[in-house]
Amino acid sequence: MNFELEDLIRLSVALVMGGLIGAEREYHGKDAGFRTMIMICVGSALFTLVSGRINGDDGRIAANIVNGIGFLGAGIIFRNDNRVKGLTTAATVWAVSALGMCLGAGDYDLAIIGFVFILGSLLLLVGFTSRIQKLNQTRDYKIVTVFHNRTLNQYEKLFEEYGLSPTRSQQQRIGTEIIGRWRVDGSAQNHEKCIKRLLNDPDVKEFTF
Repeated sequence: MNFELEDLIRLSVALVMGGLIGAEREYHGKDAGFRTMIMICVGSALFTLVSGRINGDDGRIAANIVNGIGFLGAGIIFRNDNRVKGLTTAATVWAVSALGMCLGAGDYDLAIIGFVFILGSLLLLVGFTSRIQKLNQTRDYKIVTVFHNRTLNQYEKLFEEYGLSPTRSQQQRIGTEIIGRWRVDGSAQNHEKCIKRLLNDPDVKEFTF
């Protein structure tokens, strides 16, 4: 093994940078969040390192594997209830393919370090991800209430009263009912307080959150 300290530094920086970017994305409720960004960053570093160690024209093989894994990862990602799912899984597949390239090239040192980073991110950072999500969550609210010749501005004020930031979506009146939809940002604790208030509101006929 010809592992150099520089390789460890590069992977460590990739982990830190990916984690910081992922934490920021997670805080804003993005689907490609904390663990996903770590997968992408560490995986890219591994691809780069192993490609540099392959001699001759074998570097073309590394490029083709990257393209092939991109198609595979795209097949894992799907949309459900206006939410994109499978990003972490797709990134994990991409990163694990980098580990396979390392092992195939005989670079066991890189493979071991990459394995520790990737597996550690998936297993050990779940609790940290949950803590970030508690600080700020994005939820979709749907409120159906009786139409009283007025808009649903009172519910936007209610969200703000509980420290939440609502973004108005579609509003619709059907007969004697009016339906409002919002995407709301805020802490999990504030969401729960607001939900409890709305569940006990006698004017709310239907509530989805």
